[in-house]
Amino acid sequence: MIGSSASTAERGESKSRLGARFWRLWWANAINSVGDGAFVAAMPLLAVTVTRDPVMISLISVGEYLPWLVVSLPAGVYVDRHDRATLMWRCQAVQALIVALVAATALLHIVTIAELIIASFLLGCAQVVITNAAQAVLPELVPAAALQQANSNQYTVQTVGQSSAGPPLGSIMFAVAAPLPFGVDAVSFIVSAALLASLPQVRVDRKQVPMRTAVPEGLRWLLGHRLLRTLALLLGLNTFCNQMGFATLVLLGKLTLHLTSAEYGLLLVGVGVGSVIGGLINTRLARRFGALPTFVGALAANAVLYAGMGLASNGVVLGVLIALSGLVITVSSVVTVSMRQQLTPNELFGRVNSVFRMIGWGLMPLGALAGGFLAQLFGFRAPFVIAGAIRAVVLVAMVPILVDEMRAVHVKV
Repeated sequence: MIGSSASTAERGESKSRLGARFWRLWWANAINSVGDGAFVAAMPLLAVTVTRDPVMISLISVGEYLPWLVVSLPAGVYVDRHDRATLMWRCQAVQALIVALVAATALLHIVTIAELIIASFLLGCAQVVITNAAQAVLPELVPAAALQQANSNQYTVQTVGQSSAGPPLGSIMFAVAAPLPFGVDAVSFIVSAALLASLPQVRVDRKQVPMRTAVPEGLRWLLGHRLLRTLALLLGLNTFCNQMGFATLVLLGKLTLHLTSAEYGLLLVGVGVGSVIGGLINTRLARRFGALPTFVGALAANAVLYAGMGLASNGVVLGVLIALSGLVITVSSVVTVSMRQQLTPNELFGRVNSVFRMIGWGLMPLGALAGGFLAQLFGFRAPFVIAGAIRAVVLVAMVPILVDEMRAVHVKV
């Protein structure tokens, strides 16, 4: 009996282990995320040296997120047709080239706002493929029992790099020399691509159906799944509000709260700090309270936090609220990603995920543009306050639908 129990425990432990292949993916994500964080802080700082027009500044975010609306569906088909790790490292090589060109123009003092918008769009196109492939490849690398933990680890290290380690590094490097953070980001892409290229290819027999057939197949599957369809719509409205506020955050920080470039970089650290905590506690919250209470509670808290960001009296208060927002965003995001991976067939995951992301992130460029106009018309605080109000109204309307649909697929509510 003792031997049998030990054997059972070992099997259960093996099912929850993440494995060496996952950690290679994790390291690639960790290294690249620090470079991206430096870029996230440096890009708006570079843009402000060119123009202080809030609409023009917001167009950089529009360019970054527009690909989720226009190239997400065909990207999903490619993710289902090809080895996913290979797609990721090739796209990162392209991103390295684009960021290196931005660094070169910054060095030569010939940067234009049009260049930054175009660079953001091209980087966004590559990121659509990378994000889709990264979520699709994870179930191929780890056991199903370890998905929640794997997603939590990936999301946490990504947010830490992009929002804690990277931004202060990027803002300090920008203060030293404007091209420096972009050069560091280019190097991080190269190192990350090398790690991903070392992953063994997963050869899966995927049907090479025509694009005109493959895209509608993923679209029909998601639209026919009531729970995932509802989550995609809810995500879309919330990411719209997210970009409404954050597209002009640099103007709120520098022109209203009078933060220096270094202080602005530190402001973004809050997202990473909160995300670390969210990554540590989200699995326990979901297991203890169930998926729905955890998800809804996180979204409700974020609605209040967004309104508070718009009313923040100084950089410290704003930083704390951003940190709390990072925490609840991590909690809600890990719950939905894990649910999507568990409910979607692997052979359709790329296409279904691309439709989900198109719906969920496709409104982000419109949100960024709306935020630019709101900031221009009503001041730099208005976008956050209005975004918080919209989030609250949408959540109240969606909760009854979520309860019914989660019960229909036997998700703990």
